[in-house]
Amino acid sequence: MDTLTLHRPDDWHLHLRDGAMLAAVLPDSAAIMGRAVVMPNLVPPVVTTAQAAAYRERIRSLLPPDSRFEPLMTVYLTDQSDPQDIEAGYVDGVLSAVKLYPAGATTNSDAGVTTLGRVGRVLERLERLGMPLLVHGEVTDPDIDIFDREAVFLDRVLAPLLARHPALRVVVEHATTSQAVDFVRAHPGRVGCTVTPQHLLLNRNDLLVGGIKPHLYCLPVLKRAAHQQALIAAVTSGEPGFFLGTDSAPHTVHRKETAVGCAGCYSAPIALQLYAQVFDQAHALDKLDAFASLNGPAFYGLPANRDTVTLERAWVVVPNRLEITGPASAVRPLMAGQTLAWRVR
Repeated sequence: MDTLTLHRPDDWHLHLRDGAMLAAVLPDSAAIMGRAVVMPNLVPPVVTTAQAAAYRERIRSLLPPDSRFEPLMTVYLTDQSDPQDIEAGYVDGVLSAVKLYPAGATTNSDAGVTTLGRVGRVLERLERLGMPLLVHGEVTDPDIDIFDREAVFLDRVLAPLLARHPALRVVVEHATTSQAVDFVRAHPGRVGCTVTPQHLLLNRNDLLVGGIKPHLYCLPVLKRAAHQQALIAAVTSGEPGFFLGTDSAPHTVHRKETAVGCAGCYSAPIALQLYAQVFDQAHALDKLDAFASLNGPAFYGLPANRDTVTLERAWVVVPNRLEITGPASAVRPLMAGQTLAWRVR
């Protein structure tokens, strides 16, 4: 198979940032994706419907007039979140989901939820509305090893949460472990998960062997090869609980290549090609349309995109840098300088 035509895919987990960074990175997603669930962890975070609507307008103002790209907005759940505001935003079509960051779990998460007991009223409202809760699924307890934080979250936090709220619908964002795969399969139709290109293509050896690779550092951190293989088997199975979410998260080079580097991989320019590489190597290109274009809309209760994109086999070198406002603010894409075997025609 030298060409592959898919329904236009959607990105169900995307960081677009704001200001100059938004203007620089938005075209890379809007050129390929039909829709994207936009993360709310700006500085300051997007915590109300009004802030989400204003952010959506900033995004739309940067799109060309003929663009069909649709940003799907979220709000950042805090201990003070107002369930009435969230319901109004969902009913009015401004909000698509609510994002749960455990406080301190990842980039710009300091305002996140300190304990689920403080947001019970919001969770009850989401359950009644059928509005998805998107979770950064890691505990932040200092005594839990960073490589175990996802598995512990599923066991100690998410399983009891689902038991307390039996109609709550949840997306486990950027799943990284075999335990996450098993959890999604144990809750069909109710729990879905997004999987990133870096967690399919790489494992912790790629991050650490031969020297630390700061541009491969993300959260949740890359795991063992056994977990990587479990993720590949899940996404290439065609099962409906697994769908595309790049977690593309741009940081400038100087913020990555420093003593305390930022977590995040910028994959938007070549994400679809990277997924195609994974599916091709697994002899499962016939399952890519389900993962990239069908499963996510079905989980969110939306139609699949009606237009298409076509991939073709061709050698493409990933650019080394994306200039934002000058050399000092450049972003280095995932797999920079490497040659890929697919391109979008």
